[in-house]
Amino acid sequence: MFPYTSGAGLHIGHPEGYTATDVLARMRRMQGYNVLHPMGWDSFGLTIERTAERENIHPAIVTRRNIDKFRQQIKQIGFSYDWDREISTSSPDYYKWTQWIFLKLYEKGLAYLADVPVNWCPALGTVLSNEEVKDGKYVETGDPVERRLMRQWMLKITAYADRLLKDIEEVDWPEGIKEMQRNWIGKSEGVEVDFAIKDTDASFTVFTTRPDTLFGATYCVFAPEHPLVEQAYVDEARNKTDLQRTDLAKEKTGVFTGAYAINPANDKAVPIWVADYVLMGYGTGAIMAVPAEDDRDWEFAKTFDLPIVRTVQPPSDFGDEPYLGDGPSINSGFLNGLNIQDSKERMTEWLESKGKGKAQVQYRLRDWLFSRQRYWGEPFPTVQLEDGTIMSVPESELPVELPPIDEYKPTPDGKPPLARASDDWLMITLPDGRKGVRETNTMPQWAGSCWYYLRYMDAHNATEAWSAEAEHYWMPVDLYVGGAEHAVLHLLYARFWHKCYMIVALSPQRSHFKNSSIRHDPRLFLSG
Repeated sequence: MFPYTSGAGLHIGHPEGYTATDVLARMRRMQGYNVLHPMGWDSFGLTIERTAERENIHPAIVTRRNIDKFRQQIKQIGFSYDWDREISTSSPDYYKWTQWIFLKLYEKGLAYLADVPVNWCPALGTVLSNEEVKDGKYVETGDPVERRLMRQWMLKITAYADRLLKDIEEVDWPEGIKEMQRNWIGKSEGVEVDFAIKDTDASFTVFTTRPDTLFGATYCVFAPEHPLVEQAYVDEARNKTDLQRTDLAKEKTGVFTGAYAINPANDKAVPIWVADYVLMGYGTGAIMAVPAEDDRDWEFAKTFDLPIVRTVQPPSDFGDEPYLGDGPSINSGFLNGLNIQDSKERMTEWLESKGKGKAQVQYRLRDWLFSRQRYWGEPFPTVQLEDGTIMSVPESELPVELPPIDEYKPTPDGKPPLARASDDWLMITLPDGRKGVRETNTMPQWAGSCWYYLRYMDAHNATEAWSAEAEHYWMPVDLYVGGAEHAVLHLLYARFWHKCYMIVALSPQRSHFKNSSIRHDPRLFLSG
């Protein structure tokens, strides 16, 4: 098990799950199994940091206090945990290896810096995840949240999108959890279509899963963050969350740019709008709008009195609404009379033959925003040199420990709390005289919880994160107990990390363990 020690003790949900795994652990021991049934602590995070701010004490003190309370209560209940394997993500001897794994990802190009739109909470001085924002406010405090472009560490989880999707079939999880991950990854097969902007040399690309409807594209829409957009409408739309911007129940807002695109199917000029229901983070940040066959496009077209051209023949008694069903193509030139699937294939072939588009696979899954403007998290083991290049901290100098600071708040000029550290920690001078500054963002709470089950196998190994022998004996985990709320966060992140570091970080002799079924003793690995 691996509870987050955010409160002053257990709540009733904790022992409920712990009882179930303890029953199984005791039964399996009586059946002659060696059972790995450990306990540890997910102990970084914003909640602990905010408690420390309120009480004006170090987050480590809050963490130790909470852990001591959790441990005392769990032992009073009498669960049969192996306390010799107790771990904590905020312990330097644990996050040393979290930093080591990050360096391996960085070495293989799976971690990178990018300017990305984020949910910024000025009151807290930190970035929040989409799940932490509702109606433009932080769900815990009600503080306003705005969208900003900020330079952040990202993990390239999209490089593993197809494997994460395919390999979910090999995971023995409830079908509902697997379906949540499939939907979150969101594989879409379609076409990238190129649109020229009228009377200019500029062009843009849209991604569509319905190339058969191209003749019905009567306008195009840019996301507010699209590089071709004028400033007029951007500020209001940027500050909405992705959910607000795509929610069908919300009123659609938009501004006509004054520019026109050329529909490549019929060479007609169609107006280019900016609207908040288009996201820069999905597809290309621009869409071709086909209101007759799309709910959101229909609503927008009705709101702004834009043309609607049906390209699929609805039933004769169909009402005044978008038609999403099958039928023969109409108003579509060389596609007329074909069904949807045949029209898709024919249009794709035509676009590719004319050099106006190409078949493409897209994923709803976005790269993982991995930076937090907080103190109580793993420091990044990187240094930015004066010329802007990024240098990894040598493995021999890990862990990069959190320094003492005077306040656990952003600096007056908006830098993360670690920017308050003394120059002895913050500033680096290399043997050749070059100077640099340590990264002052920290990793998200998810970092330490992505691999705790592996550390449980070899909790006190000082020379490696876990040994090949321990991995061979205990893996894979036989039973994981956790809530459905972890399906598209912790469980997906953990699957990604596992695939990455099994490939890029571990020695070649471990590769045979994947398919090994040899067990010298009956064993059971319980986690949560």
